[in-house]
Amino acid sequence: MSNLSTKWGEVLMNNYGTPQIQLVSGHGATVTDNEGKEYIDMLAGIAVNSLGHGHPDIVAAVSKQVGELAHVSNLFITEPAVNVAEELIKRFGDDSARVFFCNSGGEANEAALKISRLTGRKRVLAAHHGFHGRTMGSLALTGQPDKREPFAPLVPGVEFYPYGDIDFLRKQVEINASDVAAIFLEPIQGETGVIPAPEGFLKAVRELCDEHGILMIVDEVQTGVGRTGDFFAFQHDGVVPDVVTMAKALGGGLPIGATIARGKAAELFQPGAHGTTFGGNPVACAAAQAVLSVVDDKFIADVKHKGEVLVAKLKQLDGVVDVRGRGLMLGVVLDEPLAKQAVTEGYNQGVILNAPSADVIRLTPALIISDEEIDTAVTRIGATITALKGEE
Repeated sequence: MSNLSTKWGEVLMNNYGTPQIQLVSGHGATVTDNEGKEYIDMLAGIAVNSLGHGHPDIVAAVSKQVGELAHVSNLFITEPAVNVAEELIKRFGDDSARVFFCNSGGEANEAALKISRLTGRKRVLAAHHGFHGRTMGSLALTGQPDKREPFAPLVPGVEFYPYGDIDFLRKQVEINASDVAAIFLEPIQGETGVIPAPEGFLKAVRELCDEHGILMIVDEVQTGVGRTGDFFAFQHDGVVPDVVTMAKALGGGLPIGATIARGKAAELFQPGAHGTTFGGNPVACAAAQAVLSVVDDKFIADVKHKGEVLVAKLKQLDGVVDVRGRGLMLGVVLDEPLAKQAVTEGYNQGVILNAPSADVIRLTPALIISDEEIDTAVTRIGATITALKGEE
C-alpha cells in the first residue's frame, strides 16, 4: 500500500473505502497508475469522460476560460452558459425548452423534482431499482431500499412501479390521476445492471402522461450526450419528455449538470424558486461547449457502430451469456456471479471494469475509444473471466 493510500484513510471519510489503485495520468481511453502500469479504461469515470482523458479541445477550452473568467455566480451572464443552453435546446428539439444548470446528476434530478412540485400535484411515480442520486430528494426517487432506508424519512409523495410494466403503472396512476405530478424513469437503468426499457414502454408512458396531464421526466444522466448511439437515449423511442436531466458526459470530466424543461414545465421556475452558486460556471460550460462541438451526428453514428462491434466481440467470450444495452453503455451478463471479483482481477489484467450487480460487468468507456483499444479490452476481459473460473 502506497503512502498516499494510507493518507487517504487518515483524511477522507470512509464512504468509499480506500480505493485499490492510485491513478496519476490518462490519455484517451488509457490511464496510468503511480507504478507506471497502464489500463484500458472501460468505465471512463462512470460514463463521465466522454472524450477520454486529456482531450485537446477540452484542455484548450478550459485553459482559455479559466484565464479569462473562472466564476461569476448566477448573478451575471456569461457567454459559455448561453452557448451551451442554446445547443442543448437544439439537441432537445423544442424551441420552448429552457435550461437550468447545476453541478451533478443528483442536483439535476432535485431540480426536476421541485419542478414537479410546482404543478400543484403531490404524487410522483418512480421505477423500482432506478437510481437518480444520493441527495435527499433524488434519493427519494431512487428505487433501491438499501440506499434509501438508512436515511428515512425522505421526501414524501414518491411511489414506485415495476420498471417496464405499463399495465401496473396505468393502474397506479388511475388511483388518483389528478394528483400525479410526474413519472420519472431512466431509458436504460444503469446502476441496476444496464437494463433497457422494454420496446414501446417509453411511448406508452408518454401517452399516459398526455392523457392525464402528467410530466414525463427522463433521467439521461448516464445515457445522454451520445452514450447510447443517440444524443439522448429517449430519441431511440421517438418520444419527447417534458423534462430531461443530464450531467456526467456533458462536461467531459468537469462537473456540470442540466435540467431541461419544455412547454409549461419550462415556465414553472420563477425568480427565487431554485438556485445554485456554481451552476452554469463558465469553466464547466466551456468544457461542455468543447464536448458538444465534437459530439455531432457523425460522431454519434460512430459510437453506435463501435457499440455493435464491442457487443459482437463480447458475446464470443466464454462465460458471457448476454450483453445488454446500446451504444457504449453495455452490461456484460456472466454465467456466474463473478462480476465483483472481475473488477479486482481486471486490475491485474490491465482493464478497468465496474460491477453494478453480482453477475453483470458494466462497460461505459470513453466514446473516442479506438478499434484497437476495443480489441485489447475484450482480450483482457476474456482473460479476467478465464482467470476467475480457473480459481474455482
